[in-house]
Amino acid sequence: MSENTAVQGPEFAVLLGMPVVIRSEAMRQVMQLVQRVAQTTASVLITGESGAGKELIARALHQFSLRCNMPWVDVNCGALPEHLMESELFGYEKGAFSGADKMKQGLFDLAHMGTLFLDEIGELDPRMQVKLLRVLDGVPYFRLGGVKKVSVDARIITATNQNLEEGIRAGKFRSDLFHRLSQLHIHVPPLRERHEDIGALAEFFLHQNDPGMRFSPDALEALGRHGWPGNVRELRNTVMRAAIVASGNEIRVSDLPAGIHNAPPLKPSMSPTSLDEMERQMIMQVLGQTGGHHAKAAQVLGISRRTLSRKLKTYGVGDACEALTAC
Repeated sequence: MSENTAVQGPEFAVLLGMPVVIRSEAMRQVMQLVQRVAQTTASVLITGESGAGKELIARALHQFSLRCNMPWVDVNCGALPEHLMESELFGYEKGAFSGADKMKQGLFDLAHMGTLFLDEIGELDPRMQVKLLRVLDGVPYFRLGGVKKVSVDARIITATNQNLEEGIRAGKFRSDLFHRLSQLHIHVPPLRERHEDIGALAEFFLHQNDPGMRFSPDALEALGRHGWPGNVRELRNTVMRAAIVASGNEIRVSDLPAGIHNAPPLKPSMSPTSLDEMERQMIMQVLGQTGGHHAKAAQVLGISRRTLSRKLKTYGVGDACEALTAC
């Protein structure tokens, strides 16, 4: 993995051009899970608060996969108007509409044999949800204005900061699409639950902005006390602001926004779920989605049926029916 080169020790790496800084045990476990999931062909749904690092996880899934040398294509479903989404995803033929003076490949075309990352999938309108579901089920599609069907092979990774199950109950998101997209599910914990990452990320952002600057111990302590509702994005912006307003080479508490240096101490969070438990939950989830079919579940998980049976025995699950009950 040429683009995942370690720099400044094991806490820093680059994934598809995006810097990654990890010090907390919670994120280390997530990244270990990512490496396992990446080896499968299953669709992955990444959930987490805005700014928590969902795109980082999506890039890691591609980088650690067998498709790492093939195209990586990403799109924010909430950034495009509804009337442009179809032509962006599926492309169009010359003359399909006014201004279409030549054929344009869609994002599915461009991601052929690689990975297509659909961010903010919860923003997709119902009509596009239907078409996306058909493509994910392997049904060839037409470009806008086209008469020739197009077939592609792309791994789909999606992300959202919404509760899609609530969206299903509200009639805003299709349940069949949700289950198709979430063959595997990875949750990114918010920054407030990754206390060890706060100082490491702050120092990384500061070094990016001005290698000659540093934080005072009191400033780092204040950053650690803040709840970071905007997560990593808020932290980065805070560091950039502090670097500008600081009068010298050291950022002091007084250089931070008032809401940060006056923040009460964070309440300790519960210990993160163990990697073994995360693996168990993932296996049970896939078994439920495959109707308890061991061979299909093993194929989705990228492991042998014998390995799956051995793990189920370890969990005290004797057969598929018990596995479904456990889910």
